[in-house]
Amino acid sequence: MTFRTETTLTGYARAAIAMKTRMHDFCTSTAGVEYTRAFVETLFANFPEPDPHGEAAPDQNVAEVINRASGTVWAQGEAYVLAPAMTAIVAAAAEALDLTGDLLTADAAPTDGGVLFLPEPIYHRNLNGQVSGIAAITWATVSSPSGRSWLICGWADRDDPEDPHAARIRGYTQQDPTLRSRLGPYVMTNLDMLPIAAPVPAVEHPDDLEPDRDWETAPDGRYVIADATARTHVCAAIAYAFWRIQAQPISIAAPAPLDRPARRRAARASIVHDTRVVMLRRTSALTEPGDGNARWHYRVRFVVRGHWRRLIDKHGQA
Repeated sequence: MTFRTETTLTGYARAAIAMKTRMHDFCTSTAGVEYTRAFVETLFANFPEPDPHGEAAPDQNVAEVINRASGTVWAQGEAYVLAPAMTAIVAAAAEALDLTGDLLTADAAPTDGGVLFLPEPIYHRNLNGQVSGIAAITWATVSSPSGRSWLICGWADRDDPEDPHAARIRGYTQQDPTLRSRLGPYVMTNLDMLPIAAPVPAVEHPDDLEPDRDWETAPDGRYVIADATARTHVCAAIAYAFWRIQAQPISIAAPAPLDRPARRRAARASIVHDTRVVMLRRTSALTEPGDGNARWHYRVRFVVRGHWRRLIDKHGQA
């Protein structure tokens, strides 16, 4: 059961519970722990070797935090499904977002921990030119000596036939046939942090990007956000844009009904089964003069602020 085959609220709810259950089982398994440790090790690949007689390596500490947070949020976090009609709105808001220096309060997110499913993924292009689909985002609050933060993880659909990252996984399985069985239905591809009650740090862009780099393409018609031009880390920007938009009058978070067998399975697995589908809110129908057909009109207001964007042409010139 996947979101690619579902189009109804009930179907979204069933798919959300099935994915949460499978991902909780994966994150708490030995294979999930090993994958998280390997993923985090790549983030600290350029750090100096720690003192063998001193504290634990930073990647080990981070991996343990991610394992605990991921296992908890997939089981206990509330599930949100972003309707395909809302995907472009959230993606456009995330691409233009610049949180540098902002102070975010703890109530910026609708819940302390949650899971956002994107049946129509938003694609992310990293600084190496590789593209990965973001089919799910999780967030959870964590504490550290520097204060509280949101731990935001981006996940790609392992079996998405259109996702370049899934295609890379299929290539790896030809070399290691056991790889697929050691992965969950979603694969972690991004890890971001957003501080709470502390200024959001600026995103540093390297100056040695090659303008003629062979960028990997995304599926036609899909929204792509690139690290090279993003002013806020991509997954954090998508999560924050979703938090704000789902609370606006233009959207509605409709509770998705779940059939009794699915509720009982979720209860036996100790999985929170509340699911909300975030979609465009319809206002009352208005009839145009001389035309008897009812047409929908959106009448809302947003509080916005000006912002700067750094654009680069095809020759790499700012």
